Amino acid sequence: MTTSTELAPSRDPIAVTTVQTRTAKRETRVPRWLFKLISPVALVLIWQALSSSGVLSDDTLASPATVAGTAFEMWEEGRLQEAIAASMQRVGAGLAIGVLVAVVLATLSGLFRRGEDIIDAPMQMLRTVPVIGLIPLLIIWFGISEQPKIVLIALAVTFPLYMNIYGGIRNVDAALVEAAKTLGLGWFAQIRHVILPAAMPNALVGLRFSLGSAWLALVFGETINATAGIGYEMNTAREFFQTDVIVVCLVLYALLGLVADFIVRLLERTVLAWRPAFRGA
Repeated sequence: MTTSTELAPSRDPIAVTTVQTRTAKRETRVPRWLFKLISPVALVLIWQALSSSGVLSDDTLASPATVAGTAFEMWEEGRLQEAIAASMQRVGAGLAIGVLVAVVLATLSGLFRRGEDIIDAPMQMLRTVPVIGLIPLLIIWFGISEQPKIVLIALAVTFPLYMNIYGGIRNVDAALVEAAKTLGLGWFAQIRHVILPAAMPNALVGLRFSLGSAWLALVFGETINATAGIGYEMNTAREFFQTDVIVVCLVLYALLGLVADFIVRLLERTVLAWRPAFRGA
């Protein structure tokens, strides 16, 4: 007679495989910010090597060490703080005006056909006019005080933001609007819960473009009889062939632009947290 022990199959120990979770994998990886620093650091090192070897003279381009020393001296003298404050005030005022105008016009043009008929055609024509080419007219209209600088920045901000908001509203899926109507949502509820959230990604992309355009317009705006600001320091340095001061001003423009772009990207993560998006492999 066969015993139960004989009938039971032999059980080998089960092999256990350790699965590394995504969080654990991230912990073992090199942080992304280190990879982002590789290219800028390499460029600065190459630049310093060329300057130290004499390939680049100070008259052509000051070395990174000289630029850093000049920046420290300007900071101690208070020139950098004053320049940054003056430039940021101009950008802030121009950005506020440009964003307000772009949002109002794009909303009216995007939501209403009659608004499109009245607003969109002039905006499409004006956006093809180089903003920098308007400087002579702005000087004639507003003089050489702060107004032409702020208006120039506002114009540079308005057009890219208008295009993206208008395009975002008009690219909303019509099926979503029909579904909202079926659910009994009124017109304003459709705008609030369907149209504006769907257009928000385009609007934030337009805001990033607008911020870049604002700093670009500031460079030209501060050539209009400015007595303070980053552009003023750059123009003064150009007259005396001070390449170190010019580079300091260029770095300031770049850093302020990166900070502004970083703020908008944080805003994107907060406002668009509901929308899963591909973030790269």
